[in-house]
Amino acid sequence: MAGHGEEIETTDESLLEKTTDKIHRDSSSSSSSDSESEKKPKFDDDDVKKPHDAPSLSSSLKSKSNRLFGREKPVHQVFGGGIPADVILWRNKKISASVLAGATAIWVLFELLEYHLVTLLCHISILVFAILFLWSSASKIINKSPPPIPEVRIPEDTVLQFASALRIEINNFLQMLRGIASGRDLKKFLAVIAGLWVLSIVGSWCNFLTLFYMSFVVLHTVPVLYEKYEDEVDAFAEKAMIELKKQYAVFDDKVVSKIPRGPLKQKKKD
Repeated sequence: MAGHGEEIETTDESLLEKTTDKIHRDSSSSSSSDSESEKKPKFDDDDVKKPHDAPSLSSSLKSKSNRLFGREKPVHQVFGGGIPADVILWRNKKISASVLAGATAIWVLFELLEYHLVTLLCHISILVFAILFLWSSASKIINKSPPPIPEVRIPEDTVLQFASALRIEINNFLQMLRGIASGRDLKKFLAVIAGLWVLSIVGSWCNFLTLFYMSFVVLHTVPVLYEKYEDEVDAFAEKAMIELKKQYAVFDDKVVSKIPRGPLKQKKKD
């Protein structure tokens, strides 16, 4: 019995020693971890830089600088915003489809069916006046209300505003043509000559109505496609502009620089 009691006491002492050793190890490890955490510098949330902040800012600046023609506004604002931009960019598909269908119907009438504008306007007017006249005459016989014919008047302020805006645009266009013809900008001169030459070739292929309809279709298809594939088109346009600048530099070095300058140009340079 005495031996059994001694064995129980030794086992109790060994268990007590193991538990005390474990407690000491846990306390020492927690103190060491606390000391290491105190040694490490602490940063605030504001000091820590998020990895996605800098790339997003740089990518946004890069995307703005590489836009087509150096534009900074979105495509919707480039076209003036509002209803015209919504129609061009197909924001309202019903209105855009109706406008394009109307233009197509006009082109089919005048180009394919060889209908004349004056004839069409006269036939539409005859039909409208006949319907309104018969409706008004029948309403008196059957004692019903006549057709509501609105009184249309063009306000003077609207006409003056439109004329003023048109005058400003025409003057700006004439001033631009004067600047190009005066030899101030060679790039604009070459661009205008190239554009007129291409327009003359296209005009020899088709008449004015077909050319106008083609321009209308391009206006209703190219901007919406560009808005959809904006990044790809801007990247390609950037490469094309770099190549054009290289070719223009070669042309300037070999041709333009060898053109004799007048005395006015030399005085300006001096």
